[in-house]
Amino acid sequence: MRFIRTKAVVAGLGLALSLAACGDAGEDTEGADVEVAENAADEFDDGTRMKELAEAGSIKIGVKFDQPGLGFKDAASDVPTGFDVEMAKVLAADLGIDPETDVEWVETISDNREPFLQDKTVDLVLASYSITDERRQVVGQAGPYLVTGQQLLVTADSDISDVADVKGEEVCSVTGSTSLDNVEAEGAKPVGFDTYSECVEKVLDGTVQAMTTDGTILAGYAAQNEGELKVVGEEFSEERIGVGYSQDYPEMCQWIVDTITEAYEDGTYEEAFEATLGPSGVEVPELPEMDSCE
Repeated sequence: MRFIRTKAVVAGLGLALSLAACGDAGEDTEGADVEVAENAADEFDDGTRMKELAEAGSIKIGVKFDQPGLGFKDAASDVPTGFDVEMAKVLAADLGIDPETDVEWVETISDNREPFLQDKTVDLVLASYSITDERRQVVGQAGPYLVTGQQLLVTADSDISDVADVKGEEVCSVTGSTSLDNVEAEGAKPVGFDTYSECVEKVLDGTVQAMTTDGTILAGYAAQNEGELKVVGEEFSEERIGVGYSQDYPEMCQWIVDTITEAYEDGTYEEAFEATLGPSGVEVPELPEMDSCE
């Protein structure tokens, strides 16, 4: 593997949190500064998808555009920000591809992640993509590179304090996410929307009682809507976040695992986390034990 060093700067949720008080959350920021590997194509075996991408000098990566701290992009920015994006940049740089100029960042919502990989709309998906046995029936998933848990987002004046309080109540998340299944299992009435931002608006206007997804995602929205929204309850699920790729290229799995592991060992992972999710008060986690690619 080649040495890759990301000099992460304050981005994503880091800036969102600092700007939330003055109403500028989500404003465009400078992303990570990565050292792109030289002669990357020479490091990969012929016939592998990694070599093809390295020789092409470009890659299409699906990320969320509406998740502060993980994947966020506004109309004024060219490159999204967030921890998922930082991990995507590390992978692109290992292929010798400049994340700032030669990555096509494709907005990917929860409901189209598998179709986008199957029909080659994107080469990789890093979009708060929980690893599940069902998804692995149709696409490849490498990781996890982050483990988080599901909580609730409610209005600041809500009496809801735990998942037990939403039994029989309407709770929203995004269509195609595991969050809807999990909250339904807790007795709530799941309501799906195309994007998280739609779901947030429905909580704010009182259409639904709560929103649910990974706590890291909810923290970003609470910061953007300081004084209006709050995150409540203990985690009631475990979400193992990984990288999606096409089953047509199984060789990508070990490359993804090795590259992210190296990023953790050389300090890139910690810097990226601190710059994007760290300001929310979440401590930098240890890299989870990744699943075998065999």
